[in-house]
Amino acid sequence: MTKGFIFDLDGTVYLGDKLIDGAAEAINSLKRRGDKVVFLSNKPIATRHSYVEKLNEMGIDTHLEEVLNSNFILAKFLKNELKKDEKVYVIGEQPLFEELELNSISITSSPLEAKIVVMSWDREFSYEKLNNAYQAWSNGAKIVATNPDRTCPMEVGQIPDCGAMIGAIEGATGVKVDYVVGKPSEIAAATAIETLGLDRSQCYMVGDRLETDIKMGNDFGMNSVLVLTGITTENMLATTEDNPKFTLSSIKDIANI
Repeated sequence: MTKGFIFDLDGTVYLGDKLIDGAAEAINSLKRRGDKVVFLSNKPIATRHSYVEKLNEMGIDTHLEEVLNSNFILAKFLKNELKKDEKVYVIGEQPLFEELELNSISITSSPLEAKIVVMSWDREFSYEKLNNAYQAWSNGAKIVATNPDRTCPMEVGQIPDCGAMIGAIEGATGVKVDYVVGKPSEIAAATAIETLGLDRSQCYMVGDRLETDIKMGNDFGMNSVLVLTGITTENMLATTEDNPKFTLSSIKDIANI
Protein backbone atom coordinates (compact mmCIF):
# COMPACT_ATOMS: atom_id res chain seq x y z
CA MET A 1 0.00 0.00 0.00
CA THR A 2 1.28 3.45 -0.92
CA LYS A 3 2.23 5.64 2.02
CA GLY A 4 2.32 9.40 2.11
CA PHE A 5 5.00 11.21 4.10
CA ILE A 6 4.65 14.80 5.25
CA PHE A 7 8.07 16.04 6.30
CA ASP A 8 8.73 19.05 8.44
CA LEU A 9 11.99 20.74 7.37
CA ASP A 10 13.85 22.67 10.09
CA GLY A 11 15.02 20.20 12.72
CA THR A 12 13.78 17.23 10.71
CA VAL A 13 15.49 17.29 7.31
CA TYR A 14 18.15 19.87 8.13
CA LEU A 15 19.34 22.33 10.76
CA GLY A 16 19.96 25.71 9.18
CA ASP A 17 22.08 24.93 6.12
CA LYS A 18 23.31 21.56 7.41
CA LEU A 19 21.59 18.42 6.13
CA ILE A 20 20.82 15.87 8.84
CA ASP A 21 22.89 12.77 8.28
CA GLY A 22 21.12 10.20 6.11
CA ALA A 23 18.11 12.44 5.34
CA ALA A 24 18.61 12.65 1.57
CA GLU A 25 19.11 8.91 1.16
CA ALA A 26 16.07 8.14 3.28
CA ILE A 27 13.68 10.49 1.46
CA ASN A 28 14.89 9.53 -2.01
CA SER A 29 14.47 5.83 -1.13
CA LEU A 30 10.82 6.41 -0.17
CA LYS A 31 10.17 7.97 -3.55
CA ARG A 32 11.93 5.16 -5.39
CA ARG A 33 9.74 2.54 -3.74
CA GLY A 34 6.59 4.44 -4.81
CA ASP A 35 5.62 6.36 -1.68
CA LYS A 36 4.50 10.00 -1.91
CA VAL A 37 6.35 12.84 -0.21
CA VAL A 38 5.51 16.47 0.60
CA PHE A 39 7.42 18.96 2.69
CA LEU A 40 5.45 21.14 5.09
CA SER A 41 7.18 23.97 6.89
CA ASN A 42 5.72 26.52 9.28
CA LYS A 43 8.67 28.81 8.54
CA PRO A 44 7.36 31.91 6.73
CA ILE A 45 10.64 33.72 6.00
CA ALA A 46 11.52 31.70 2.89
CA THR A 47 9.72 31.11 -0.42
CA ARG A 48 8.59 27.74 -1.71
CA HIS A 49 10.99 28.18 -4.63
CA SER A 50 13.89 28.70 -2.23
CA TYR A 51 12.95 25.48 -0.41
CA VAL A 52 12.94 23.58 -3.70
CA GLU A 53 16.36 24.96 -4.56
CA LYS A 54 17.76 24.21 -1.11
CA LEU A 55 16.46 20.64 -1.01
CA ASN A 56 17.77 19.85 -4.50
CA GLU A 57 21.17 21.29 -3.60
CA MET A 58 21.16 18.94 -0.60
CA GLY A 59 20.57 15.96 -2.89
CA ILE A 60 16.82 15.56 -2.29
CA ASP A 61 14.88 15.41 -5.57
CA THR A 62 12.12 17.99 -5.04
CA HIS A 63 9.49 19.74 -7.16
CA LEU A 64 7.49 22.88 -6.32
CA GLU A 65 4.18 21.05 -5.96
CA GLU A 66 5.78 18.94 -3.20
CA VAL A 67 6.56 21.99 -1.02
CA LEU A 68 4.00 23.63 1.27
CA ASN A 69 4.66 26.36 3.78
CA SER A 70 2.58 28.55 6.06
CA ASN A 71 2.67 31.47 3.58
CA PHE A 72 1.17 29.29 0.83
CA ILE A 73 -1.49 27.90 3.17
CA LEU A 74 -2.32 31.40 4.42
CA ALA A 75 -2.73 32.76 0.89
CA LYS A 76 -5.14 29.94 0.01
CA PHE A 77 -7.08 30.60 3.23
CA LEU A 78 -7.36 34.35 2.55
CA LYS A 79 -8.65 33.77 -0.98
CA ASN A 80 -11.65 32.04 0.58
CA GLU A 81 -12.09 34.51 3.46
CA LEU A 82 -11.82 37.85 1.70
CA LYS A 83 -14.56 39.42 -0.36
CA LYS A 84 -13.89 41.61 -3.39
CA ASP A 85 -11.89 44.77 -2.58
CA GLU A 86 -11.21 43.72 1.03
CA LYS A 87 -7.61 44.27 2.12
CA VAL A 88 -5.09 42.92 4.61
CA TYR A 89 -2.48 44.63 6.78
CA VAL A 90 0.64 42.47 6.89
CA ILE A 91 3.31 42.03 9.54
CA GLY A 92 5.91 39.74 8.02
CA GLU A 93 8.87 39.50 5.67
CA GLN A 94 9.26 39.68 1.90
CA PRO A 95 8.51 35.98 1.11
CA LEU A 96 5.07 36.42 2.72
CA PHE A 97 4.35 39.59 0.75
CA GLU A 98 5.41 37.81 -2.46
CA GLU A 99 3.09 34.85 -1.82
CA LEU A 100 0.12 37.12 -1.08
CA GLU A 101 0.75 39.24 -4.17
CA LEU A 102 1.11 36.07 -6.27
CA ASN A 103 -2.37 35.08 -5.12
CA SER A 104 -3.85 38.55 -5.81
CA ILE A 105 -4.43 39.38 -2.13
CA SER A 106 -4.87 43.16 -1.72
CA ILE A 107 -2.45 44.61 0.84
CA THR A 108 -2.81 47.95 2.60
CA SER A 109 -0.37 50.00 4.68
CA SER A 110 -3.30 51.63 6.49
CA PRO A 111 -4.53 49.57 9.46
CA LEU A 112 -8.00 51.16 9.37
CA GLU A 113 -8.52 49.86 5.81
CA ALA A 114 -7.75 46.27 6.79
CA LYS A 115 -10.37 43.55 7.03
CA ILE A 116 -7.71 41.10 8.27
CA VAL A 117 -4.36 41.55 9.99
CA VAL A 118 -1.80 38.98 8.86
CA MET A 119 0.64 38.27 11.67
CA SER A 120 3.85 36.43 10.82
CA TRP A 121 7.48 36.07 11.83
CA ASP A 122 9.11 39.45 11.32
CA ARG A 123 12.73 40.05 12.30
CA GLU A 124 12.06 43.81 12.09
CA PHE A 125 9.01 43.66 14.35
CA SER A 126 8.44 46.99 16.10
CA TYR A 127 6.11 48.86 18.42
CA GLU A 128 4.76 50.75 15.40
CA LYS A 129 3.76 47.51 13.68
CA LEU A 130 2.22 46.18 16.90
CA ASN A 131 0.21 49.38 17.34
CA ASN A 132 -0.98 49.25 13.73
CA ALA A 133 -2.17 45.68 14.24
CA TYR A 134 -3.93 46.69 17.44
CA GLN A 135 -5.66 49.65 15.79
CA ALA A 136 -6.85 47.43 12.94
CA TRP A 137 -8.20 44.91 15.47
CA SER A 138 -9.91 47.72 17.40
CA ASN A 139 -11.58 48.70 14.14
CA GLY A 140 -13.00 45.18 13.68
CA ALA A 141 -10.27 43.38 11.74
CA LYS A 142 -9.66 39.69 12.36
CA ILE A 143 -6.12 38.53 13.10
CA VAL A 144 -4.72 35.56 11.19
CA ALA A 145 -1.23 34.21 11.94
CA THR A 146 0.99 32.04 9.78
CA ASN A 147 2.35 29.73 12.49
CA PRO A 148 2.40 29.27 16.27
CA ASP A 149 6.09 28.31 16.69
CA ARG A 150 7.69 30.13 19.60
CA THR A 151 11.20 29.48 18.30
CA CYS A 152 12.96 28.16 15.21
CA PRO A 153 15.87 25.68 15.51
CA MET A 154 19.12 26.75 13.86
CA GLU A 155 22.64 25.33 13.83
CA VAL A 156 23.61 27.81 16.55
CA GLY A 157 20.51 27.20 18.70
CA GLN A 158 16.95 28.55 18.76
CA ILE A 159 15.74 32.02 17.78
CA PRO A 160 12.30 33.67 18.36
CA ASP A 161 9.66 32.83 15.75
CA CYS A 162 6.09 33.94 14.98
CA GLY A 163 4.84 32.86 18.40
CA ALA A 164 6.61 35.92 19.82
CA MET A 165 4.63 38.22 17.50
CA ILE A 166 1.39 36.41 18.39
CA GLY A 167 2.20 36.84 22.08
CA ALA A 168 2.63 40.58 21.61
CA ILE A 169 -0.74 41.15 19.91
CA GLU A 170 -2.57 38.81 22.30
CA GLY A 171 -1.00 40.68 25.19
CA ALA A 172 -2.40 43.92 23.80
CA THR A 173 -5.88 42.68 22.86
CA GLY A 174 -6.38 40.23 25.72
CA VAL A 175 -7.84 37.62 23.34
CA LYS A 176 -6.50 34.84 21.14
CA VAL A 177 -5.85 35.54 17.47
CA ASP A 178 -8.71 34.36 15.25
CA TYR A 179 -6.79 31.79 13.19
CA VAL A 180 -3.34 30.22 13.04
CA VAL A 181 -3.13 28.44 9.69
CA GLY A 182 0.17 26.56 10.02
CA LYS A 183 0.73 23.30 11.87
CA PRO A 184 -1.03 21.97 13.92
CA SER A 185 -4.19 23.46 12.42
CA GLU A 186 -6.83 21.53 10.52
CA ILE A 187 -6.21 23.97 7.66
CA ALA A 188 -2.59 22.82 7.34
CA ALA A 189 -3.48 19.15 7.79
CA ALA A 190 -6.19 19.26 5.12
CA THR A 191 -3.85 21.01 2.65
CA ALA A 192 -1.12 18.40 3.10
CA ILE A 193 -3.49 15.43 2.88
CA GLU A 194 -5.16 16.87 -0.22
CA THR A 195 -1.74 17.37 -1.84
CA LEU A 196 -0.80 13.73 -1.21
CA GLY A 197 -4.14 12.51 -2.52
CA LEU A 198 -4.31 9.66 0.01
CA ASP A 199 -6.52 8.68 2.90
CA ARG A 200 -5.26 10.25 6.12
CA SER A 201 -4.70 6.79 7.61
CA GLN A 202 -2.02 6.25 4.92
CA CYS A 203 -0.25 9.51 5.83
CA TYR A 204 2.73 9.93 8.16
CA MET A 205 3.42 13.31 9.72
CA VAL A 206 7.16 13.42 10.46
CA GLY A 207 8.65 16.20 12.56
CA ASP A 208 10.63 17.33 15.57
CA ARG A 209 7.99 19.34 17.46
CA LEU A 210 5.43 17.75 19.76
CA GLU A 211 3.08 20.74 19.88
CA THR A 212 2.89 21.21 16.09
CA ASP A 213 4.01 18.19 14.05
CA ILE A 214 2.97 15.42 16.41
CA LYS A 215 -0.19 17.12 17.62
CA MET A 216 -1.38 17.68 14.06
CA GLY A 217 -0.71 14.08 13.10
CA ASN A 218 -2.58 12.81 16.16
CA ASP A 219 -5.49 15.25 15.94
CA PHE A 220 -6.31 14.55 12.31
CA GLY A 221 -5.98 10.78 12.01
CA MET A 222 -2.47 10.48 10.61
CA ASN A 223 0.46 8.43 11.84
CA SER A 224 2.71 10.72 13.89
CA VAL A 225 6.48 10.23 13.73
CA LEU A 226 8.79 12.14 16.07
CA VAL A 227 12.47 12.62 15.23
CA LEU A 228 14.91 13.64 17.95
CA THR A 229 17.09 15.89 15.79
CA GLY A 230 15.44 19.22 16.50
CA ILE A 231 13.45 20.80 19.31
CA THR A 232 12.15 17.79 21.24
CA THR A 233 14.34 15.97 23.76
CA GLU A 234 13.73 12.61 25.41
CA ASN A 235 12.90 14.45 28.66
CA MET A 236 10.21 16.48 26.87
CA LEU A 237 8.84 13.29 25.33
CA ALA A 238 8.50 11.69 28.76
CA THR A 239 6.12 14.41 30.00
CA THR A 240 4.06 15.26 26.91
CA GLU A 241 0.37 14.68 26.23
CA ASP A 242 1.12 14.64 22.49
CA ASN A 243 2.62 11.17 22.25
CA PRO A 244 3.91 10.12 18.81
CA LYS A 245 3.00 6.78 17.29
CA PHE A 246 6.64 6.31 16.31
CA THR A 247 9.86 7.84 17.67
CA LEU A 248 13.09 7.80 15.64
CA SER A 249 16.56 9.11 16.37
CA SER A 250 16.43 10.73 12.92
CA ILE A 251 14.66 10.34 9.57
CA LYS A 252 17.44 8.16 8.25
CA ASP A 253 15.39 5.27 9.74
CA ILE A 254 12.04 6.38 8.26
CA ALA A 255 11.81 3.52 5.74
CA ASN A 256 11.62 1.01 8.60
CA ILE A 257 8.28 2.12 10.10
